[in-house]
Amino acid sequence: MNNSENAVQSTQHAFLVAWGWFAEHIGLPEQIEAVALKQKQYHHRPQTKVLEFLVSILAGSKYLQDISLAAHPLDKDQAVAEAWGQPSWADYSGVSRTLSSLSREEADQIVKILDDISKAYIAKELNLLRSQGKRIQYDGDLTGIPVSDTSRTYPNAAFGYMDDKIRLGYQAAVVSLKSPTYGRLWLSGKHHPGDTVSCTQAEALVMAAEARTGLRPWRRTDLLQKRIQAFEKQIAVTEKRRKIQEQAFQQVKKRINEAEKQYLERQTELERVEKTYQERHRKERPTSRLAQQRKQCKAAAKRLQSRKKALREAQKRLERTTANWKQQIDDLAALNQRLERFQQENAANDQPIEADFRLDAGFGSYENIALMIEMGYEVYTKPHSHRIASYLRKQVNEQTDWTPVGANAEMVAWHNLQLGNCPYLLDVALERFYTGNTLKYSALFHFGTDPVTEDLPGWFKNYNGRQTIEAGIKESKHVFHLHRIKVRSEPAIHLQECLVLFAANFIRWASHWLAENSKPAKNSLNVHTLGIKRQVQVGAHVSAKVIRNSNSRMLRFTEQSAFSGRVLKVVLDPKSSLPKTKY
Repeated sequence: MNNSENAVQSTQHAFLVAWGWFAEHIGLPEQIEAVALKQKQYHHRPQTKVLEFLVSILAGSKYLQDISLAAHPLDKDQAVAEAWGQPSWADYSGVSRTLSSLSREEADQIVKILDDISKAYIAKELNLLRSQGKRIQYDGDLTGIPVSDTSRTYPNAAFGYMDDKIRLGYQAAVVSLKSPTYGRLWLSGKHHPGDTVSCTQAEALVMAAEARTGLRPWRRTDLLQKRIQAFEKQIAVTEKRRKIQEQAFQQVKKRINEAEKQYLERQTELERVEKTYQERHRKERPTSRLAQQRKQCKAAAKRLQSRKKALREAQKRLERTTANWKQQIDDLAALNQRLERFQQENAANDQPIEADFRLDAGFGSYENIALMIEMGYEVYTKPHSHRIASYLRKQVNEQTDWTPVGANAEMVAWHNLQLGNCPYLLDVALERFYTGNTLKYSALFHFGTDPVTEDLPGWFKNYNGRQTIEAGIKESKHVFHLHRIKVRSEPAIHLQECLVLFAANFIRWASHWLAENSKPAKNSLNVHTLGIKRQVQVGAHVSAKVIRNSNSRMLRFTEQSAFSGRVLKVVLDPKSSLPKTKY
């Protein structure tokens, strides 16, 4: 095809065509096509159906059947198929069968391709942040993906806390990166049963972020060593108490033996005296020998029961202390292993980074906070327990000077506050919010070099900046419909979760690529002015003419579309027309 020869097609999914051009640029279709899937091929390759599933997610399809049964079926749009390098699309039922037949190994191969493509973009953003002298900022969260509570066809679904209620479904542990170019990039997503709780996933989130970026802060081994030394002293105190309780337990056992011997002697004597009275036909009087002997026997029995009770109590105390001591020994071993691992990681870390990690209250247990501090992060979170806010409220009075930090929010803070069961001093703040006639309280935790107690509005703004991941979760559910599980096999469910996160990143990358490679004109569509939601819900469903020649691709939006009179022209650079995945 020479420059004067144009190929013209019609499409009802304009942006899906443009995204196909970008997918070709980064080599996505050919990499998916190279995956070995052990499935029979009839009219369409299984790899084509996997790509079709991704394209349906990019189109914001609520249900898998929308591929074939929507007002403008995707599987009938030849322009989209060709833009993604496919001869045609399959019916939704074929896509469903292919997804249901995927093994976990096959799904993981597809996910690895997505991860490999993402690496170059993530690395570029990390390098940009570091060149600007900015701290890397991560956000982590656990989001519920509910299904019907009466369903029995979702594998390994479990009841857990989702959307402020107990629901059946799954949990996805996600980490995002604050990006100077794209605003937000998803780094990882991990599939879990619905009964997974946040406090068990903090370390996994951090490790997932480090695995994806290949970067980590300098581990605070000095703090960990001091913690271990303090913990050893605590164990010594527990061991001393255990030995004292062991001695007390043995002493009570000895006294029980004495009491049992005394009781048996008095019981024997009572039986002898009773027999003598019976043989002599004597009556038992209140002051008689038999009455006195009976009283002594009852007193011995009561003493024996009292000492048995004391033995049970001493045994319980000893068992509790012993269990605590053994747990402390195990915890000490774990801390020493952590110290050894951190020392090895520091030795291999020639370019440590500075990074924030922001988490919500579900992750804010003292052990999680201590771990993240030792891992070297600037930690921003909320306490796991509501009791902290109650405790802090008792530390303020009517004379306390509250600092306004928002339209209806005020804060008061304490620098380097020692809280029980937390091995490190924390910056702690108490927030109060005015919502009508109701006054609500919550607390914030921070550890690091930022002087947050000197700038409470800045602390408030920085922590609440983690709303970016909450917005991302909302986007994944309401734009890409992550909460609508379209498949019934666990490998495919995991793949859907990964494809949704990839789709959110993919559109951001594609928007910049389209803007950078578009030919300027008065009637050009400025993709940068369109948010992700509008691109998916509008751009992916508008009609256009697709015009192609050897050095350019163009969308001319029809009069019936929301972008009537606009064009989107992408000029292919001969030097970079081949698909590429690295900068």
